[in-house]
Amino acid sequence: MGEALIKGILAQGFEPVHITVSEKDAARRQYLQKEYGIAVAIDNVALVEQSEIIILAVKPQNLSAVVESFALKLGREKILVSILAGVTLAKLEKLLPEGSKVVRVMPNTPALIGEGTAVLCGGTNVTEEELQAAVDIFAAVGSASVLPENLFNAVTGLSGSGPAYVYLMIEALADGGVMAGLPRDIAYKLAAETVKGSAMMVIQTGKHPGQLKDLVCSPAGTTICGIREMEKAGVRGALMDTVLASARRAGELS
Repeated sequence: MGEALIKGILAQGFEPVHITVSEKDAARRQYLQKEYGIAVAIDNVALVEQSEIIILAVKPQNLSAVVESFALKLGREKILVSILAGVTLAKLEKLLPEGSKVVRVMPNTPALIGEGTAVLCGGTNVTEEELQAAVDIFAAVGSASVLPENLFNAVTGLSGSGPAYVYLMIEALADGGVMAGLPRDIAYKLAAETVKGSAMMVIQTGKHPGQLKDLVCSPAGTTICGIREMEKAGVRGALMDTVLASARRAGELS
């Protein structure tokens, strides 16, 4: 996700010289510097000292050790942006000196191709202008919006985990195509492009998904027969339960 953000920010015209990465793996550090022309720091402290906005992109289990390494260098003028799943603003602020500015973000993996969806919320000491600066960063790799933190478990269940559900649906649609006689490669291509096109119809037309569904369902036609099978199988309810299960797990992790 960190690399996706680098790609997106650079694509928006941001100068590589203004981006610095702290990466403990030497090979990875050299790759990032060579691939994107960005600066690298020898450690987290050096990075924090020279940066205005710090994006924390580490595994949640490494949170305490990483934050403790630079906490005293953060100061009240810098902004720490966390993309760690299940880590609340309160937990982050507790690890940092009083008055520290923290922003929490729930991104998703399509950010890797510039089609991500991110939701942000600001901590106690973050101004609207500072929060907007964080929003602008994530808008460079897709869409970004601000929501209250009490909705983040639901966001995690829907958009954070959602790409995996869509991949499963694409795979299942393709399997159906293969059962109906299509070659495997063509089935995957048709399934993926159908999902993409349908999603864009919802976004660009602004119409309710049910309304768009009805436009495809001719009386006594092929589509309504397929819809009936989905309803018999409880697909709608299963998808709702999937999001709820993920949201509950996000709450447990928090």
